[in-house]
Amino acid sequence: MIDEHAEGDSAFGFSGSWREYAPIAFTNLLLTVVTLGVYSFWAKTRTRRYLWSRTRFIDDRLEWTGTGLELFLGYVVALLCFFLPLGVLQLIVQGVLFRGHTGAAILIGAAIYLFLIYLVGVATFRALRYRLSRTWWHGIRGGSDNRGFAYGVSYFWRTLVGYLALGLMIPWSMAKLWNERWGAMSFGPMRFHADAEWRNVFGRYLIFYFSPAFLFIGFFAIAAIAGGIGFASGGFSTGSTPGPGMIVALIVAAVLFYLFFFVALGLVALTYYAAFFREAAGSLKLGGLQFGFTARTKEWVLLYLGNVGLTIVTLGIGYIFVPYRNWAFFVRHAEAFGEVTLEDLTRSTTRDPGQGEGLLDAFDVGAF
Repeated sequence: MIDEHAEGDSAFGFSGSWREYAPIAFTNLLLTVVTLGVYSFWAKTRTRRYLWSRTRFIDDRLEWTGTGLELFLGYVVALLCFFLPLGVLQLIVQGVLFRGHTGAAILIGAAIYLFLIYLVGVATFRALRYRLSRTWWHGIRGGSDNRGFAYGVSYFWRTLVGYLALGLMIPWSMAKLWNERWGAMSFGPMRFHADAEWRNVFGRYLIFYFSPAFLFIGFFAIAAIAGGIGFASGGFSTGSTPGPGMIVALIVAAVLFYLFFFVALGLVALTYYAAFFREAAGSLKLGGLQFGFTARTKEWVLLYLGNVGLTIVTLGIGYIFVPYRNWAFFVRHAEAFGEVTLEDLTRSTTRDPGQGEGLLDAFDVGAF
């Protein structure tokens, strides 16, 4: 029996360092560029193998057993089975449109878009299943016997409900999908259980939901103030051509609006996501273990700004360290409480998928 609080330490620990990771990151970058992107699947595998090996859970380190070939084959299969037919359908839509059948083209295009929503759901599920199946701890792995096709249907209709209800049902959709996705997973013989409650984060979501209106009001207030300053300084000409003061005021207002809207909206979105992830991770259980996540909005903002700043200052090269920073952030803020008995954690009997998260990579929404 292993008790998470046996020595007062956190259940999770990360012992990696960016100096140790740097040779891996730079080698991955070089080989990916030389191979025109083909090596990216093996680069992702090397990154995961390092990060997993430096991550401790209770009394043992994790092990990543996936391969770059699996990821590559998964990507190729996704392209051949899904995106090649979709490309053909796109050509058909264009042909129908050129023949003047606008209504039919719109219907076919809408059907393609709805099918893509379904595929994103399947991809999200299968990627999680693959990552659990390749994550080993004490010689035990996770996974699921569910192939994710039913989850794709659930993802499809819950996503539509979330957006069609003027976006107000998105927290409900996110919480229900989190619970369903993790409820289909297991580690060894034990099933995960999640019961995230969307009502607990709905207040934060409303702040994000109404923030664009407040930001627009702020923009017009700034524009009015800038215009008043320009008028008071005599910078506006009386003719039909804007004077220098008006031009300067408009440029300042446009720049302030861009920064004020997109940066502020992103930060407000982080306040909601921070609350949602604490709720979602805190609802996750495995046997006698209860998981949690401690990062508050401030920590999320610092992570985001650090990643952006590192990328900008290094002219994009520093982006290769973003996976390291993200993983270290999640591990260092993860918690687990309770007990786990190793005798109960026998080997998993779930399906062992032979390919990686190809669909998710094809949609370019996969994690590292």
